Amino acid sequence: MTGLVRSAWSAPSAVPSPPRRVWRDWVLVALVAVVAVVEGTLRTDLSQPVLAMVALLAVLPTVLWRRTRPLLMLVIVFVVMVPIGLLLPDSSLYSGLFVMVLVYALFRWGSGRDLVIGSAILLSILGLFFVRGSGLDDLIGGFALLLTVALLGIAFRYQAGSRQRRLDRIRMLEREHLARDLHDTVAHHVSAIAIRAQAGLAVAARDPRAAQDALGMIEAEAAKTLSELRSMVRVLRQGEPVELAPSPRLGDIEQLAGTRPGGAAVTVKVAGDDGSIPPPVAAAVFRLAQESVTNALRHARQVTRVDVLVEADEGGVRLSVTNDGDIAASPTPGFGITGMMERTALLGGTCQTGPAPGGGWAVTAVLPRVGWAP
Repeated sequence: MTGLVRSAWSAPSAVPSPPRRVWRDWVLVALVAVVAVVEGTLRTDLSQPVLAMVALLAVLPTVLWRRTRPLLMLVIVFVVMVPIGLLLPDSSLYSGLFVMVLVYALFRWGSGRDLVIGSAILLSILGLFFVRGSGLDDLIGGFALLLTVALLGIAFRYQAGSRQRRLDRIRMLEREHLARDLHDTVAHHVSAIAIRAQAGLAVAARDPRAAQDALGMIEAEAAKTLSELRSMVRVLRQGEPVELAPSPRLGDIEQLAGTRPGGAAVTVKVAGDDGSIPPPVAAAVFRLAQESVTNALRHARQVTRVDVLVEADEGGVRLSVTNDGDIAASPTPGFGITGMMERTALLGGTCQTGPAPGGGWAVTAVLPRVGWAP
């Protein structure tokens, strides 16, 4: 039991930076305030209706900070409301149940230390009301209500934590894939340097001019290698086997064209590909196009056409993937879209997804020729 408490005590918050306030918070404050005033005015069984209304309205704004300071807001409410409930039990407002929102926030957003301290405070208050004379039925009902709200907050907390862990894994995998692509590119340049150096050593004695040419080629390859190294993601391979297949190029995107079993036609157009796009950028564009087509065929409803357009120029590469299907937009991006955004961000590019102007769904990504990675 002691180990469980220590583990809970050291647990972090549900998320590092919980949301501060949204419009629903202001609606909740206004609604509870109106209900409290109406209740205090109309109820005739309250001994101190004015005191009850003033106390509740005074602590009501705590709901605006319940996510960022859940324990403190709960303590403020209890310091004001509990004495009134103990000394004047016939002056309690039903609208005071808004405190359950703060209890939920404690178990949803609070740190492990907040959970332990808050749970102790809640149990102590239940004990005080029992000693004050509340019946066993009231005690059991109050405990059941608190337990239900607490379990609800813990359930949503676990769900959000599970999603965050999956997102972190997606980002890690994207970094690993990008590192592999960059590793293959650097290995190619280093191999070319080694071959040129061996050739220069072989002819240096009888043909100094050829040796100078070899040194020039080595310098050029070394410069390319350094450029790729500057953009390499510093991650480890987590013990997975090395992929020996060559990195895809822009031209390989044309392999995505064709008619799928469901009848959807995928068209691909690649413009401006002269073979000078760096392999890491080309591989990233290929995987973005592949993921976009897969998402369209898997999640779009009644899709008949998916168009892939790749345009390369001196500045970089622009990818556009559109479909004519009906896709219900989600307020949070899926894991596939998150991975696409992570890959483009690692290379210094941008990726946007959303409804297309003419209907359907569109994915647009822009990547510079020289990628950048943190």
